[in-house]
Amino acid sequence: MLLENIHPVAAAAFRRAGFEVDARSSSLSEDELIAELPGVSVLGIRSNTTVTPAVLDAGKDLLAVGCFCIGTNQVDLESAAERGLAVFNAPYSNTRSVVELVMGEIIALARRLTEKTQRMHEGVWDKSAKGSREVRGRTLGIVGYGNIGTQLSNVAEAIGMRVIFFDTADRLAHGNARRVGSLEELLAESDVVTIHVDGRPGNAGLFGAERFAMMKPGAVFINASRGMVVDDAALRDHIRSGHLSGAAIDVFPLEPKAQGDPFDSPLRGLDNVILTPHVGGSTQEAQEEIGHFVANKLLGFVDAGSTALSVNLPQVSPPSPQGAFRMGYLHENRPGVLAEINRLLADAGVNVVGQSLSTRGGHGYVLTDTDTVLSDATLSALRRSAQTVWLRSWQL
Repeated sequence: MLLENIHPVAAAAFRRAGFEVDARSSSLSEDELIAELPGVSVLGIRSNTTVTPAVLDAGKDLLAVGCFCIGTNQVDLESAAERGLAVFNAPYSNTRSVVELVMGEIIALARRLTEKTQRMHEGVWDKSAKGSREVRGRTLGIVGYGNIGTQLSNVAEAIGMRVIFFDTADRLAHGNARRVGSLEELLAESDVVTIHVDGRPGNAGLFGAERFAMMKPGAVFINASRGMVVDDAALRDHIRSGHLSGAAIDVFPLEPKAQGDPFDSPLRGLDNVILTPHVGGSTQEAQEEIGHFVANKLLGFVDAGSTALSVNLPQVSPPSPQGAFRMGYLHENRPGVLAEINRLLADAGVNVVGQSLSTRGGHGYVLTDTDTVLSDATLSALRRSAQTVWLRSWQL
């Protein structure tokens, strides 16, 4: 089941692999998911579908969840891991698209283009330079210097902006960008502040009235990260007062579930405010790449046991199949499990031709290739072990 207009390349990949695909344009509520998940082995979502423990409990046939986007905070990752369900995302695939949107917004806000085009549509010729600025030489403050923040840093420098950044992690500065020691220092120096943080609970409400008050008079604010990071009512007040000259917001605390649904925000109707419907990564190039990437990760897990780039299970990226049979074994992370597996295989006279092991939190994961097919008795003995979460096998 693929929800929220996931690119058709994903559905095509699953059909080629023999799956029946139910592709839908909208998200589903918790109750709708609970009703429809039985019989679904792979669930693909974007940012508007929430996967709760109750949803996971209803997914008796579910093997994996694919987030066809960067964020994974819409999925209860710990609960999925407890149930042995792998979760994958696309951490890099839409980076360039988000960066280009933000750069376009920086220039549009600096030149007050939204006001200019609106007045032209109203039949008013307003050829004035009032409030219109070049971005060259202005200071861009990036909050969150990860994949998107660093690429934005490079592009902004290329058009002549100064770049400073703040991140709680230790990040290497790109080009001439300069790390600052605190968020407060960044706000005091920046002509443009742009947010690129993740959806962890600690980031909720990161920007409210107090932080907006610290920004330079006349600065602009951009949020293309998570809606819950920003108090939109406080942002409205600082734009109305004239303290901030504009804003561009792509994400909102509450977003409509389906295309064409009504939208409301305290930021509607304000001058020099760009509102976009969570389209930072919504380019044809990004969505196609995300469709390929996440679908291939899901298929690699279901068809061959690979957990490479899983966000919640131990990551094992096996080489090409080396034998006749592969066994994937997810277990509780305790000493002696690998020795037990290999003892059982040795007792059965089976030769191991390839083996990969990784642990993460409370789980360990072993992929074992053998030169012969394992007997039902050997597999059953492992399944009965107290530490077993699941065991799956593939003939190669």
